[in-house]
Amino acid sequence: MFKGFRSFLLRGNVVDLAVGIVIGAAFTAVVTGFVSAFLTPLVGVASGAVGDFTQKTFDVAGTRFPYGLFVNAVIGFVLTAAVIYFAVVLPVGKLQSRFESAKPAPAAKVDCPECLSSIPAAATRCSFCTSEIGKPALPAQAQALQSH
Repeated sequence: MFKGFRSFLLRGNVVDLAVGIVIGAAFTAVVTGFVSAFLTPLVGVASGAVGDFTQKTFDVAGTRFPYGLFVNAVIGFVLTAAVIYFAVVLPVGKLQSRFESAKPAPAAKVDCPECLSSIPAAATRCSFCTSEIGKPALPAQAQALQSH
């Protein structure tokens, strides 16, 4: 009973997911702290307020609507999304594109004449049916053979 549970917990994807959640929570705290310490006060300077709209309300028929809480949440969301996009998404995207361009192009494929499986063009034996393919012809030689 516990052996299956232990193997479930030690599978790679469960451990990776747990680490991702913990790192995500820590990163959320850092981004939230940056937004509340630096960016929200800048919004307050730009808007002429202190950057805290939580006390803003309006009344309708004796009922108070604290719209300032919503305004604060929207500002916090937009600023947090901007920080994540410009500090994480863009740099990681540029880094990934740098590594993707360094990958070699995939090898050309041809069909095996015996089993019609797709194999590398440079192969001399089919990896599926093991029949000999022969020496691969160079592109110029193949065109010369086809024209005769």
